[in-house]
Amino acid sequence: MNSLSRRVALAVLLFVVAGCSSVNEAKKQVGGWLGGDSTLSTADDKKNAGAVSSGPELKYAATLRVGKYVDQRKVGNPRLLGAIDARVRGIDGNQLLLDQDVASVVATAIKKRFDAEGFQVLEGGAAANALFEVSGVIKELTLNIKNRDEISIAIETTVKDVSTGEVMWSGLVTEKYDRYAGVSGNNKDDVLAYFNRELKIASNKTVEAVSASLVAAKPELFNLTAGTKRIPGVTVYVAPTAAKPAPAAMPTAPMPAYGAQPGSAVPQSAYVPQASATAGLLLVNTNPSRAKVYLDGVYYGLSPLRLEMEPGVHAISVKLEGYKMVTEKVSVRKGDNTEMELNLER
Repeated sequence: MNSLSRRVALAVLLFVVAGCSSVNEAKKQVGGWLGGDSTLSTADDKKNAGAVSSGPELKYAATLRVGKYVDQRKVGNPRLLGAIDARVRGIDGNQLLLDQDVASVVATAIKKRFDAEGFQVLEGGAAANALFEVSGVIKELTLNIKNRDEISIAIETTVKDVSTGEVMWSGLVTEKYDRYAGVSGNNKDDVLAYFNRELKIASNKTVEAVSASLVAAKPELFNLTAGTKRIPGVTVYVAPTAAKPAPAAMPTAPMPAYGAQPGSAVPQSAYVPQASATAGLLLVNTNPSRAKVYLDGVYYGLSPLRLEMEPGVHAISVKLEGYKMVTEKVSVRKGDNTEMELNLER
């Protein structure tokens, strides 16, 4: 073969090799854009936004077990997250799925957040010795991929005292968010990270709300001062109310408790709420009386009630069996008395 023939053969060979590389690269690009498995994996803790490092430091003597979360969404597939109406690199199809049931994913996320908070989360045979049991209901959990990716979460959680069956805390945590994926669009990893981030936020809210209420009810398990904490996005159904300690000394002629009959004796040890330089006094009366009074979603007792409150606008609701619930807004002023008279109708 002469020199010219060898040069032609070499050129043809280089062209073929280059062509094959280009085709293979094109196949990779097309595969990346057209997608693949539409199932999101939740098994990789490194990618799971709700994951925590192994062996977190225990801060509390409160032990709990996380029971079953029930999926009450009206969907046929318990792994279904939502619909895909926009292109997602790495995903084929028009449905977004998890690799396990949504209820299992939520329960695992809640468990990890309690673990990270410092609770002793018991599993297996040890779970029978837990002081509290956590369970819940998934009202809504959807992620729809559109021009803007929309996620909506509504998870109801209940915490019970295992020994008595008493509900220590019950509430609904909601989280709604949408985002624009950007000019480059979505890919499978981005969608998974987005889902994990929002589920972690909802889990954090749940654990924070439960912790605050358990501290109020069982401060000896937390080595903390009893108190409650309001958290945005959490609607509290049931929560214990911390008792306010009585002052060291009472006035010689204490003001009678609200709702007491004129001339009735008032125990010298009883604490009588009153307006102060930093708080206001709210007097709640209902017709008929003995109605349940809720302030900002927290149950305070039966009417008539006399409450020392932080200044500001508060939502008040009163409930009595056989009557329509009444809900109003009330403004409590610092150092002043505010009285409400609520009439219940059948």
